[in-house]
Amino acid sequence: MKKPLFLSALGLSLLAAGCANLQHSRNVADPAVPAKVLAEQVCSTCHGLDGNPVSPAFPRLAAQTPAYLTSQLNNFRGHGRSDPAGSEYMWGLSSHLTDEQIAGFAAYYAAQEAHRDPGAGKDAALLARGKDVFEKGVPEQNVMACATCHGPKAAGNDVFPRLAYQHADYIVKQLSVFQNTHGGRPGTPMAAIVFPLPEDAKEAVAAYLEAMPD
Repeated sequence: MKKPLFLSALGLSLLAAGCANLQHSRNVADPAVPAKVLAEQVCSTCHGLDGNPVSPAFPRLAAQTPAYLTSQLNNFRGHGRSDPAGSEYMWGLSSHLTDEQIAGFAAYYAAQEAHRDPGAGKDAALLARGKDVFEKGVPEQNVMACATCHGPKAAGNDVFPRLAYQHADYIVKQLSVFQNTHGGRPGTPMAAIVFPLPEDAKEAVAAYLEAMPD
């Protein structure tokens, strides 16, 4: 008579263990693992626990717009975004993500606070040039102002990403990707917009965005 009770107790203990494991899982192929857990256990390796990475090789995701994060994860999952660094890291990691997990990632990172790098904004002349590019563009090269789409404080707007406090090195790298017609960034007008952007203007606006004044 006690055997069914024992089996029930064993089943409950295994279920509890399974739930506990889900809270520490690094299995990106398991649809049962919550996005927040994957963000903390897997994504934090490159992007930081709260979406503020130390290395400029990886983008800052904290306070990013949910629509932009969703679109980029969908592009990675479907192999639509094929710029070298992005596809190398993200194709495999995103291939089994569910729509629910992608929505969870977007909500998690959007709720984090973005931090400005302590060393940003040391070159006043460079920042002044970058501010001019951000707010006015480069009219002589037919380059429109970045603020037109990304907002007056670069906080992002729907599918247009937040750029404020983004690593300058990462911004320069992505602008170079956009200028390369084989860069693999679908669904964006950036390739046409920044194609004529001079190198000095790229570096200046990137420095300004990294240090974006309050």
